[in-house]
Amino acid sequence: MDSKSKQKELQEIAQEIEKCQQCPLYKGANRGVPGEGNPDARIMFIGEGPGYHEDQRGIPFCGAAGKVLDELLALISLERKEVFIGNVTKHRPPGNRDPLPQEIEACRPWLDKQIEIIQPEIIVTLGRFSMAKFLPNAKISRVHGQPRSIEFRGRKMMIMPMYHPAAGLRRGEILEDLKTDFLKLGELLKSPPKPEPSREQLSLV
Repeated sequence: MDSKSKQKELQEIAQEIEKCQQCPLYKGANRGVPGEGNPDARIMFIGEGPGYHEDQRGIPFCGAAGKVLDELLALISLERKEVFIGNVTKHRPPGNRDPLPQEIEACRPWLDKQIEIIQPEIIVTLGRFSMAKFLPNAKISRVHGQPRSIEFRGRKMMIMPMYHPAAGLRRGEILEDLKTDFLKLGELLKSPPKPEPSREQLSLV
């Protein structure tokens, strides 16, 4: 699929997300936040859910955590326009609470379609909720910054779990871990090694 076709399909998904009522989150949200970025991105970042600023603007990671993400991308000479950024939930949970399992499941088809269209080489999960989609039994404190190989709808790709940038705002040591993990990501982009097989390896269908 060429870039133009990918972009068209991603725009159609975004329009459907704006109308989505598969879970109650839409009732308290200002607007949907489908995600944005390069349809041909080598890296796709997946966070947890939109916050206040994201809900107002419809743009992922546009608040304080987004500034941290921008700085981390700059650390490895990347810009937002080169990657794709999304979340496991497409509407803001009330009061920025953690997304509920049924809310994540309701949004799953949208995210799965985005992954299938973009076909990234690497998915970076930001936080434990997006990590759990691919590595359900992992602990982020143990596996962050460690690439894992999974199979998604018959296609192998690499998952690299990381802390959520918002956690880096609260704790300096986590911010340092994020910087270290991003530098590892930069090295992967230069010369991707064979990822370590994952005990949690699974096929997502």
